[in-house]
Amino acid sequence: MTTIATRPFVEAFLDRDTETWSYVIYDRDGGSAAVIDAVLDFDQASGRTSTEGAEKIVAFVRERELTVEWVLETHAHADHLSAAPYIRDQLGGKIAIGDHICQVQGIFRDVFNLEKEFLVDGSQFDHLFGDGDTFTIGALQGRVIYVPGHTPADMAWLIGDALFVGDTLFLPDVGSARCDFPGGDARALYQSVQKLLALPEDTRMFMCHDYPPNDAREYQCETTVGAQKRSNIHLHDGISEDEFVKMRSERDATLAMPRLILPSIQVNIRAGQMPPAEDNGTVYLKVPINKL
Repeated sequence: MTTIATRPFVEAFLDRDTETWSYVIYDRDGGSAAVIDAVLDFDQASGRTSTEGAEKIVAFVRERELTVEWVLETHAHADHLSAAPYIRDQLGGKIAIGDHICQVQGIFRDVFNLEKEFLVDGSQFDHLFGDGDTFTIGALQGRVIYVPGHTPADMAWLIGDALFVGDTLFLPDVGSARCDFPGGDARALYQSVQKLLALPEDTRMFMCHDYPPNDAREYQCETTVGAQKRSNIHLHDGISEDEFVKMRSERDATLAMPRLILPSIQVNIRAGQMPPAEDNGTVYLKVPINKL
């Protein structure tokens, strides 16, 4: 009889340039693992990429002698390029994202006027998960929770007692994610967060980003459902949906676009692959003028 592990091991990796947390979650040394939200280093000024950050993940997985089963994306990120293809090439596993990625692909195919061969069916990914789907990572049981709002395609991954929320929530002193990207919806985000906060209060919650207020503390990646309910500055118990939508909408109107949104989206809706090279053998990323 197979024993289901309820408290997985989690190793976090911080990309300081984009303030992004990536994770390796695994059942035991020598066992099975998933990699979540891996980052590809990108220097926009030169257009050069590197795998320096992702190589730290690869080294950790090999040191622990883990078998990667899944390379998971919480959503199509707008602030960093995905290293999912590099992770898969080095370690194996299937690249997976939520099935609403097709909606995001449709939106940004038009924004970037992508090549006619680009399909908006999610086929660039190895697997598309739907709300409520389950999966395994060795002895670990995972469940998929659809949490739209930041984008139409966000998914949270609940694996044992560990919940990976992507950009749906930040640490309690930072609050919540913006909802003003194409397809975003503050009211949907509020409702998504309520699903997450209905989980047991001791559920460990892992962030995709941290933005320490005024550099008052070190970067952190983990909190709990209970701490969010008590202390999240935007979504603690007692905040109504209308109050949140008003706050979020007013706040979003003051925010600049993320520094890497234009290159990131073009790559991430392709499961981390670059656009096809042009007839001179060079790959290009587009900059739509006055579009966003």
